[in-house]
Amino acid sequence: MTAACGAIGTAVDCNAAAQEASKITTDWSSAVTKSATDPAAIEKASQDAATKSKDLASKHDGEIAAALNDLAAGFESMKGDMSNVSTFTTKLQGFQSKITSACS
Repeated sequence: MTAACGAIGTAVDCNAAAQEASKITTDWSSAVTKSATDPAAIEKASQDAATKSKDLASKHDGEIAAALNDLAAGFESMKGDMSNVSTFTTKLQGFQSKITSACS
């Protein structure tokens, strides 16, 4: 019985992590859209999202932590150039899928 409860708790934690990661990416996307012509603001929004993703990853382990750290690395790679943002935006779905997959 304890194992089953542990699995349920892990699933809840994982789903909460996935929801938080989704919020981080949505907030980042909104900030970048608002600052499309301001490279410094894009870079700041990206670094903030990377920090939030790393903080979230530190609360988890295994595949979910790895997926969140990959997401953080993606945000860290953003330099205030809209072409980088466009490329990264196309990769966001892959990061989200990796996080969701880690939860199943």
